[in-house]
Amino acid sequence: MMNKRIFQIARILLRFALGVTFLVSVADRIGALGPYGARNVSWGDWKHFVQYVAVLNWFVPKALIPALSVLETIETVLGIALLVGVWQRLVAWCSAGLLLSFALTMSFALGVVAPLGYSVFTAFGAALLLGAVLHRRSSGLPAADSTSQRKIAGTFFPGQSSHRLFQVASFGAR
Repeated sequence: MMNKRIFQIARILLRFALGVTFLVSVADRIGALGPYGARNVSWGDWKHFVQYVAVLNWFVPKALIPALSVLETIETVLGIALLVGVWQRLVAWCSAGLLLSFALTMSFALGVVAPLGYSVFTAFGAALLLGAVLHRRSSGLPAADSTSQRKIAGTFFPGQSSHRLFQVASFGAR
């Protein structure tokens, strides 16, 4: 029972951490954290953010950079959705995809140390894990009942305690 509670709290904290991270990044782009050059400010305004997008996406035609910059601000929607808790599984997978694209473009444009230094790979892994561990019920899909889980486990692991196998496989969540 305690593991299930810790697991639920961890999922909520992970959603909160990713959501706030996305929103802080967007706040930096619009200057809400301070001007360019201020302490703990990466861009400070839209102009510097668009320049950074151009550096990372050197392979994209220059005319498309402003549109790509706006598209990358999808983090606003993802951040709010993570905090509110809507479409959790879909939002987690979309967040993982976005973070992987950031990690890869940063790696190719700046070297692998840049996304490692900003923990982009860690955030990608966290979003991927969040999508993987969320119950199907939270994404609007029906969850399998415990009876069907026991039947499946008995098929693959005859003679084993199927209930215990699924308890371990699903991290104690039913």
